[in-house]
Amino acid sequence: MIVVVKIGGRAIEDAALLRKCAKAVVELAQDGHRLAVVHGGGSALTRLLERLGKKSEFVDGLRVTDAETRDAALMVLAGVVNKKVVAAIQAAGMPAIGFCGGDGMTFRARKKIVYGKDLGFVGEICFAEPCWIEALWAQGGIPVMASMALGADGEYYNVNADEMAASSAVACHANTLIFLTDVPGVKNATGGVMPWLSTRQAEELAAASIVGGGMLPKLQACALALKQGVGRVRILPASEAELLPQFYLEKLACGTEVTCS
Repeated sequence: MIVVVKIGGRAIEDAALLRKCAKAVVELAQDGHRLAVVHGGGSALTRLLERLGKKSEFVDGLRVTDAETRDAALMVLAGVVNKKVVAAIQAAGMPAIGFCGGDGMTFRARKKIVYGKDLGFVGEICFAEPCWIEALWAQGGIPVMASMALGADGEYYNVNADEMAASSAVACHANTLIFLTDVPGVKNATGGVMPWLSTRQAEELAAASIVGGGMLPKLQACALALKQGVGRVRILPASEAELLPQFYLEKLACGTEVTCS
């Protein structure tokens, strides 16, 4: 089985939580599955930008990225955060190799326009070549990917990590895509966690402004993965990451399973 896991939010900031996520990833890999990890790191990037005197602006959960912000993202995401996740996975007992989408031309990006607005060096994945991911699997390793990719213009683009995870899952013909997040799942209008959510329902929740912010690109990424052949997609709280190895063995009581409508 091929599984792509996206780790983001507090799991990147909290050392104990990152260890828990890494342990779950390694357990799955040691059971014989092929694992690939995509990570976020937005909070660390925001802190660096604040120290540089730059205010972060977001449009539908996407960070507006000028050249200076893009360079900071490359340092933080492909540098410090990437190596932190690699270290956690290796401490849990498996070799891991960290890289970003620009390495080996694994992922190519094009400029992303949202509501007619130019967000700067914000990209969307337009091409993926998984041969380097597969090469790491062949050597018994776990690829750890930062969400930066090169455009045809030779510039690096900041790609939303949820979209990067979905594109990775599609490119690798993954059976499963799992988002380890800060939230217990997708909530309905009354605040209750929805154990099941169709892509059609997700669109309705977004249109009614019941979901917003960072959940919007996450649900868009879920839909992208499902519509392009990924078998299962689940949003799971990182605090329950120890349940990850049981994903296919038993019914999980937490998180939200997203289905294709």
